[in-house]
Amino acid sequence: MGQGGEPRRVQAYDGELGAAVARAQEGDESAFAVAYRLVQPGLLGYLRGLVGEDAEDVASDAWLEIARDLGRFRGDGAGFRGWTATIARHRALDHLRRLKVRPRSAALEQDMLDLPGPYSTHDQALESLSTEYALQLVRGLPRDQAEAVLLRVVVGLDGPAAARVLGKRPGAVRTAAYRGLKRLAHELGGGRVTDDGPRTLGEST
Repeated sequence: MGQGGEPRRVQAYDGELGAAVARAQEGDESAFAVAYRLVQPGLLGYLRGLVGEDAEDVASDAWLEIARDLGRFRGDGAGFRGWTATIARHRALDHLRRLKVRPRSAALEQDMLDLPGPYSTHDQALESLSTEYALQLVRGLPRDQAEAVLLRVVVGLDGPAAARVLGKRPGAVRTAAYRGLKRLAHELGGGRVTDDGPRTLGEST
C-alpha cells in the first residue's frame, strides 16, 4: 500500500485526541465531547460500510459502551481509534446477528481478484472514499477486503492496529486492503458498477 495507508489528516488529530481522552478519563466531559468529535466521522463511515443505514443506531450503542468503559482504556490517540473501532465492530456484528444476516464468506476466487485492464491509482480510490457512492462500492467488496479498507482509510488505523481490530495477522490485512483498493480503483475509474440498492456486508451479492 505504499507509504502508510492512513490519511495524514487523521494522524494529525492523534495528539489532540490522546490529550482529550486523558482529560476525559479524569472526568472532563467537554474533553470527551472533543474525543467524540474527532473519532465519530471515521467510526460512522466504518459502520456505514458494515451495517448500511443502521450505522447511526449502532454508533450510539458503541458510544454508550465506550463511555462506560473509558476508565479501562490505556493508550494514545491512535490506540483510542483502534479501541473504539473494535467496540463498534462488535456492536455491528451483534446487530447483523440480530437481523439474522450471516456475514458472507471472505473467500473470493482468485480470478475475481486479478481483474483485467489498467488500474487508476490507489490514491484516487482513497480520495473518493469519503463519498456515499464509494461506501456503497466498499459494501460490494468481499468482507475481509471491505473491513480492511474501511479501517485503514476511513478510520485511519495503521496496519497493525487494523489487524488487532480484526483479529488477523498484519500481512493478511495489508493484502486484503491492497486488493480491495485495487478493485475500488478499477471500479471508480471504469464506471463498471451497477447499483443494486443499499447492501450490508452481511448480504450476498
